[in-house]
Amino acid sequence: MKHSRLFTALQDGLTVSGPLHVLRPPAGYDLAGLTDVTVDAVFYPDHQYWSAMGLVGDGARREATMVVLPRSKTLARVMVDAAIAAGGLVIVDGQKTDGVESIYKDVRKVAQINGVVTKGHGRLFWFDAGETPNWDTTVKSPEGFITAPGVFSESRIDAGSALLAPHVDALKGAVADLGAGWGYLSRVVLQSETVTRLDMVEADKIALACATQNVPDPRAAAHWADALTFQGGPYDVVVSNPPFHTSRDGDPDLGRGFIATAARLLTPRGTFMMVANRHLPYESTLEAKFGRVEELDGSGAFKLFRATKSKR
Repeated sequence: MKHSRLFTALQDGLTVSGPLHVLRPPAGYDLAGLTDVTVDAVFYPDHQYWSAMGLVGDGARREATMVVLPRSKTLARVMVDAAIAAGGLVIVDGQKTDGVESIYKDVRKVAQINGVVTKGHGRLFWFDAGETPNWDTTVKSPEGFITAPGVFSESRIDAGSALLAPHVDALKGAVADLGAGWGYLSRVVLQSETVTRLDMVEADKIALACATQNVPDPRAAAHWADALTFQGGPYDVVVSNPPFHTSRDGDPDLGRGFIATAARLLTPRGTFMMVANRHLPYESTLEAKFGRVEELDGSGAFKLFRATKSKR
């Protein structure tokens, strides 16, 4: 049986003497049999997984904090800072591809590292909370918007969304934005006075919090949910710039799931507007779920679709 770095660390000298609070572990993360554990999960599918296990909590009782590093370097630094601020023992676990080596080097400049496990193309290390590394955790948000470390396209308007925007600024009726992120497309949609309501559906709780600030329109409602299972509608229009990965590896099935959700949520005469990376093979799914599919003018990197006559 292949054991996790945490399991190995606990065998090799890591001692967690009190409650452990774990920041953003993905669903299925191996907690190595620890029982006095609470989990912070802001990605909705992860939250559902840990909630079903009864582990979601605020960590108020913690004696130790564990950071499971995300892909975003800035967010990783924010999370390590938060763990240090909480006091007690700090554990950091991450893959080399997620920048754990640079985090380790920076922490080592200000703290005595108590132990290290290198395994499975990653590193886990632990230390006692003290001084915070001297690193930059600021985010330069796009002008006129509020974003946060680690949210998709935190420092610029995504090029795909910008390409789709001129096609969604004159919509009518009830609209859903699947994978709304921090609200760029939602704000564009609500430029039309004929939009009666807009549901912003987003799995990243932090991004959705940004969206509620970026889209202060009474017609807009925020839904922290997994777009693949979201229950809502029916909608006259669904717009989407769907993700194609939740980790470093791409997964076109995510976008296919968004297409299926759009077809399910639309009225019989509803319209689906979508942007996707040029290389992603979504055409067959669109044709399976809709009676009419049009490709609009896109770019070398992105393709735009308008689909109608959903096959519910």
